[in-house]
Amino acid sequence: MKKLICFDLDGTLTEHRTPIEDRVLKFLDRLKNKYKLLMVGAGAAERIYKQMREYPIDILGNYGMQQAKVVDGKFIVVRKDTMQPNKEYFLEKAQYLREKYGYTKYAGDSVEFHQTGMVTFPLLGTKADIKDKLIFDPTREKRRKMYSEVVELFQDYTVYIGGSSSFDFSAKKYNKYDAIITYAKENSFNREEILFVGDDFDDGGGDSHVRIFGLDYINIEDYRTVIDKLKFLLDE
Repeated sequence: MKKLICFDLDGTLTEHRTPIEDRVLKFLDRLKNKYKLLMVGAGAAERIYKQMREYPIDILGNYGMQQAKVVDGKFIVVRKDTMQPNKEYFLEKAQYLREKYGYTKYAGDSVEFHQTGMVTFPLLGTKADIKDKLIFDPTREKRRKMYSEVVELFQDYTVYIGGSSSFDFSAKKYNKYDAIITYAKENSFNREEILFVGDDFDDGGGDSHVRIFGLDYINIEDYRTVIDKLKFLLDE
């Protein structure tokens, strides 16, 4: 019997960087009557909260670097870890990769350094139009061709094929599996009571550690089908 249902957001419950739909929020309301729900995302907790249209739910952001909750209608970040990346190294290697793979034209900055210390390497730049990002690499084929070299260049970090057109970098200890297990222990859930729902379980994917370390999961191939795929949880 599952008791803790953990969700990825982009590509699982909604389109990338797109506000969640009413029908999905209503479905989450029904699930909340039976299970504890948890959001586990690659992005910052506040961004996830806003994208969910301020839906009251516990959130683990940035692969577990942040933890947030809603108390009496107020969004509160209860933990915010940081790391210190080598900015010069990231900028140098990002330029090398751009020149090698032909991504020398981009909008905004070449690399994004987040307040947490996480790093994003957006191939189209930090100011790229969302429409361009969504059509850039939907199968992730372009980034998978680069992935092994990116991992080799950034051996001190965990490298994710992030979002729709970028790579994300976190400290080695931050990933969705470890974040979920830590949260579960803090809230008295055992491993067998956990179910993760995501869309990105291939090597390099944001949800890959969940698969690699054997946590029960459901793969959502199209976010528009998520309700139909999870209806069985209401009947258990």
